[in-house]
Amino acid sequence: MFKSIRISRQILYLSLALVFSPAAGHAADDIRWQEVKGTHFLIYYVGEERFARDVLNKAEGYYSRIADELGYARYQWFWTWDNRCKIYIYPDHESFSKASLNQPGWAEGMAEYKSRSIYSYAWKEGFFESLLPHEMTHLIFRDFIGFPGEIPLWLDEGIAQWEEEARRPQMKAMAKKAYEESGFLTIKDIMQLDIRYLPSTENVYIRSALSRDGGPGVVLLSGENLIKTYYLEAVSMIGFMIERYGGETFTVFCRDLRDGKDFQDAIRAAYPNITGIKDFEERWKEYLDKL
Repeated sequence: MFKSIRISRQILYLSLALVFSPAAGHAADDIRWQEVKGTHFLIYYVGEERFARDVLNKAEGYYSRIADELGYARYQWFWTWDNRCKIYIYPDHESFSKASLNQPGWAEGMAEYKSRSIYSYAWKEGFFESLLPHEMTHLIFRDFIGFPGEIPLWLDEGIAQWEEEARRPQMKAMAKKAYEESGFLTIKDIMQLDIRYLPSTENVYIRSALSRDGGPGVVLLSGENLIKTYYLEAVSMIGFMIERYGGETFTVFCRDLRDGKDFQDAIRAAYPNITGIKDFEERWKEYLDKL
């Protein structure tokens, strides 16, 4: 089987900024920031205060939900006082792009792990429904997991997308369609692929395909569609882990990663009926078949 797959341009565009610049940036020094303070967040903005306060209110609500779903609140200190997350809201995309954030020109936002900061701009389409919970989840998840361990990139990106709660039905439907068209990569490829370092998005890539019948096959993807496929698979695997086995089990899995287990050992410990990565893939396929 040899297939050329084209993925919809609607897929997961918010994630791409983090791929190419995972943790580098600072707010522009020449901007006169105004500040709104909350329990867990400091919002820095220019111009209209109402949008900043809407960001603060949404962020506080998302924080409670995401922290609870990941089990973060039980194992870590909350983001309070000097540990509050900083969200910088530039007045427009042009000023955001010109800031020294080491982002590609088309980026819409980014999360910086070590300073616990998020950067974007005002009135961005999808800001509240997608960008804000996505970037917050990156920070919360990394606070929970820590940095020393080798965490698969797809896991980090998948959980951030999963917490875009309003988009879950759409993402699940797209995952089902891509899988049925044999447009998914094997989990072996996903585990080994680091899309931050693709030579070029203009190249064409040949990868082993995840077929429904288990037979061998390959899929032909442009660089852009390889990135989109990667993210779609990532969120689908997170959905499988949480919906099939429950949030409590996923929290145990994350805690085992935090405590030093590698991915395969953490899977076996938290999900005793999954014997390894290949078995994980087969059970994920069963989940996709039933969507």
